[in-house]
Amino acid sequence: MSQDAERGGGDGTSAPERLLMPGEVATLFRVDPKTVTRWAASGRIDCVQTPGGHYRIPESAVRQQLRPARRRAARHSPAPSPVKAR
Repeated sequence: MSQDAERGGGDGTSAPERLLMPGEVATLFRVDPKTVTRWAASGRIDCVQTPGGHYRIPESAVRQQLRPARRRAARHSPAPSPVKAR
């Protein structure tokens, strides 16, 4: 069985992608929800806008933004300092 069939309930269609609210994205990035809203409004992160003007961010866009951040963190993380014996 394909992944699409598993997500879509077996009828051959895939389920719609999960959309996250700015507060949920903010928690993942450890920023204020207003920052995520600004990113969405400026096009820094992919989003959809509801009829009421609110932003929703596709989960794939969040994953795409988190990947480079994780690589940067791994490259720049300081090596643990050695413990000196007394």
